Amino acid sequence: MTERGTAARIADAALEILLAEGAQAVTMRRVAAAVGVTPMATYRHYPNREALLRTVADAAFAELGEGWGKRTADLDFESRLDGLTDDFLDFALGKPNLYAYLITEQRAGTLLFPGDFRQGGSPAFAPVHAAVEQAMRDGVLRPDDPLEVALAITMPVLGLVQLYLGGRFSSSEEDFRALCKRTTRRVRDGLMA
Repeated sequence: MTERGTAARIADAALEILLAEGAQAVTMRRVAAAVGVTPMATYRHYPNREALLRTVADAAFAELGEGWGKRTADLDFESRLDGLTDDFLDFALGKPNLYAYLITEQRAGTLLFPGDFRQGGSPAFAPVHAAVEQAMRDGVLRPDDPLEVALAITMPVLGLVQLYLGGRFSSSEEDFRALCKRTTRRVRDGLMA
């Protein structure tokens, strides 16, 4: 096994543990056991747990960026926004432990608002920002700061997801998704030109 192969296997094992149990369950010893190497072998590839989790986070963000929001620009704003909401909910509800680590947990190297978001660093936020900018150019939305408008559109659903994952909703996932879509629609309607 090549050194690069071992490093990838270690990162894959860390991701599997994170997906199943959350970031707090990822330890160098546990990852080493899952890969079949000694704990010291993991340190040859990753100097510490934080570096390993940062590698996992970077790979997860890259994977998200490959498929997220690949809806064509010729769709109307409502359709784009609806599809982006689906993408977000598929991710957040389908991989809640990864979502929590990437979006809600404090960690080194996270994206900071507004600079990193204005630069398109977030694979989840950048397509919404682009859709808002296009909608403003097309006269669908009132002129305003596109970055802050994209934030106004996305944050209510992010907050609802936090409550849902925290067990604060008694509704089914289908009903919860419908609520998120209605909420996004209400915010969008308030921003229309």
